[in-house]
Amino acid sequence: MGKAKKEVDLLTASALRKKRKGKIEFLYILPFVLLVAVFSYYPLWGWVYAFFDYKPPFPLEWKNFVGLKWFKSMFENEVKIKQLLGVIRNTFAMSGISLLFSWFPMIFAVFLNEIKCVPFKKFVQTVTTLPKFISWILVYSIVFSVFSSTGAVNQLLESLGITEPGKPIMFLQSADNVYFTQWLWLTWKEAGWAAIMYIAAITGIDEELNEAARIDGASRMQIIRHITLPSILPTYFVLLMLNIANFLSNGMEQYYVFQNAFNKDKIQVLDLYVYNLAFGGGGYSLSTAISILKSIISVTLLSVANKVSKLIRGEGFI
Repeated sequence: MGKAKKEVDLLTASALRKKRKGKIEFLYILPFVLLVAVFSYYPLWGWVYAFFDYKPPFPLEWKNFVGLKWFKSMFENEVKIKQLLGVIRNTFAMSGISLLFSWFPMIFAVFLNEIKCVPFKKFVQTVTTLPKFISWILVYSIVFSVFSSTGAVNQLLESLGITEPGKPIMFLQSADNVYFTQWLWLTWKEAGWAAIMYIAAITGIDEELNEAARIDGASRMQIIRHITLPSILPTYFVLLMLNIANFLSNGMEQYYVFQNAFNKDKIQVLDLYVYNLAFGGGGYSLSTAISILKSIISVTLLSVANKVSKLIRGEGFI
């Protein structure tokens, strides 16, 4: 009996230690939980403006409560429906191109990993990662100095006799290729940073697999095809599913700095449309209602993407 009681006491003490350790470990993540609560969940209180006829900077009053008026107004006439459909078209086009080329950072990381000269490899990785930390205003300044009507490209074309003097090619004012050009600027800015996750996944591959393949006479391309790519595909699918879940949230800053009177109909995505409505006289309450609708669709896409991940990979990411 004494021995059994001693074992029970030891188990109880062990359970108490684990419980105490769990409480201490929770304190490690508590600051980050608070940050998420303050910056991600507390702002959701602003959704209340969608149910009022709000005119800033006046406070909310119940006499201005309008219920679902602004949600219904999105579809009250053909002009608004056409405008909203055009914005959704732009959003789907921009996000669709990004999804279509979502494999690019993975392939870039694979070939970057194959560079054997370490100084050159670090140089390439640094140069391709730095644009991530450049603001979109500075990106636009660089693009403007190169592709504007008086930029370097038009001056070069004119000096070569390809274009006539005084008749430059309006690269930034044209709306014909705006989807593709915006994808180019985004890829230049984000590809190096996105490749870091794939490089980390490649680092985790067991080196013995590569050594065994080399002993068996496999070439570098065969190792990439049969070992490297299959090993990092799970990372690719997780990031792909997250991108699908964020399909409607493709940002606003990039399109805001590149928009002008000539390309506005093609470059105005959903986030930019909400911003322009809120601060361009279209109505703060209406823009909030559209933002809520976008959030609901995004959560739905996240749920669908999670279920697809479970079907394909056997596990979800939430």
